Amino acid sequence: MNETLPAAFLDKMKGLLLEEYEQFVNSYNFPRAYGLRINPLKLDAGKWHELLPMGKHSQPIPWSSDGFYYSEEDRPGTHPYYNAGLYYIQEPSAMLPVELLDVRPGHRVLDLCAAPGGKSVQIGGRLLGRGVLVSNDNAYERTKPLAKNIAMAGIRNAIVLNEEPERLAAVFPLWFDRILVDAPCSGEGMFRKDESMAASWERHSVERCSAMQRDILIHAAAMLAPGGQMLYSTCTFSPEENEEQIASFLAANRDFSVVPLHPVSGLQPGRPDWIGEAAAKLAGKDVTDSLKGAVRVWPHHTAGEGHFAVLLTRHAEASKCGENLQNERSRENLDDVSRAREPKQAFTDKPGSLRSAAGGRAKATMQNSTRKQGAGYPESPMSRNSRKSRDGQSHGATSGERVDPIAAWEYFCRENLLLDAAEDEVAEAFQDKVFFRYRGLPSLEGLKVIRGGWLLGEAKKQRFIPSQPLSMGLKAEQAARSVCWSCQDDRVSRFLRGETLFIEPEELLLQGGVSAKGYVLVCVDGFPLGWGKYVDGMLKNELAAGWRRI
Repeated sequence: MNETLPAAFLDKMKGLLLEEYEQFVNSYNFPRAYGLRINPLKLDAGKWHELLPMGKHSQPIPWSSDGFYYSEEDRPGTHPYYNAGLYYIQEPSAMLPVELLDVRPGHRVLDLCAAPGGKSVQIGGRLLGRGVLVSNDNAYERTKPLAKNIAMAGIRNAIVLNEEPERLAAVFPLWFDRILVDAPCSGEGMFRKDESMAASWERHSVERCSAMQRDILIHAAAMLAPGGQMLYSTCTFSPEENEEQIASFLAANRDFSVVPLHPVSGLQPGRPDWIGEAAAKLAGKDVTDSLKGAVRVWPHHTAGEGHFAVLLTRHAEASKCGENLQNERSRENLDDVSRAREPKQAFTDKPGSLRSAAGGRAKATMQNSTRKQGAGYPESPMSRNSRKSRDGQSHGATSGERVDPIAAWEYFCRENLLLDAAEDEVAEAFQDKVFFRYRGLPSLEGLKVIRGGWLLGEAKKQRFIPSQPLSMGLKAEQAARSVCWSCQDDRVSRFLRGETLFIEPEELLLQGGVSAKGYVLVCVDGFPLGWGKYVDGMLKNELAAGWRRI
């Protein structure tokens, strides 16, 4: 591949690496490494080794607690377990940043440059359903795969936004415990994986990327709570985008400092000796020396591509952030935003239980639900006009009436699910759609919201239609009706292609005395794939079009 690498890039690396240069260049003649991460929301490493043949010979990735190398011929993306969200395919070195960020259940976490979603999925697995993940990307077309990957992993406590960092900083001042800035960069570390990046290297210049990163860091810093941690990473070798970028940031933000990282096998420390003279002088010796505590991944030292990561912390005594926004908004505007983020009353009420299905009466009340005003729905619950049934159909308002989406969800939940709302979840309607949202979020008014929480479904044609993300976030035992097939059963592949299937009622697992007719959670070896609707021996395929195999 050496002949496809830009000459200017090679000259630069030769000057940086000196005696290591030949070893570095020769690494491009070897095949790239392939990796995947198992999803801790659905299984653990022991179960992974048991379930899949590739699990028995896969080797762990040294810097990842749940990452494994696999062979190209294994093709894990073609297995039904991929569709069930049991693992995420990811370049091995890209697994490092989240490992270093120390995300814990209950944290408020921002993934600022999140698409296509691999690191957001990894963060969601660390949160274990507690706390909140805000996944953002400023490119609209990239938010669709981002939202899908989060949903496929069964992550319930995430919202997806399509915003610029500056606008987020106005809504979330000093709000997050953890922030990941996997910054857009010149991509030098991905040349072996994607040769098109080498071809476009000069167009995505180091200077242009450095300017973007500088702006992103300013606004990311404004959102980090005192005592919080921010992980900055790139997939490039360029010191201008790495050590020098952070040295300049620390020079301007003295309430931040480097948290030293201790490289595991094959990883290398940061290179403060590569920082330019002007930036080094501005930052000072103590700051530049601290960047030895950053981490670099090199293709000639590890089975992975190029990556840089540095962990920063904001000192606990920090009390303000507006001065680092370069006067882009007034202090009064920031105060207004702070007041706007106070939670509404609907977010502070104690939630009622949503545990239900035929075996137990749900206690879902309007205290744990809220509606967006002006949506045009009547305030009275749909259940006042409901035709009670056990067929899984959410019969509600008579013809011509508009359905209250929250009431439709509550009725669907009573008839079809055994589901508890988490302490920090609240059901909220936006137009016809119903979400579980994190209790205590600031107002998102004015932001471009792609996914406002765990999408439960929508009220449509006098009934509630459950969503694909709802199915992926459930466990098989939480559905009143389910069917489970082995991964070797050809009906799994047929279901994933969108086919209608014919099955015997005895194959359905029914709970709480419900009838066979209604929504069925279709599973592979106990892991949900999507919804079907069972009527008289026919399982109508409800798999969303964008989730079907072509």
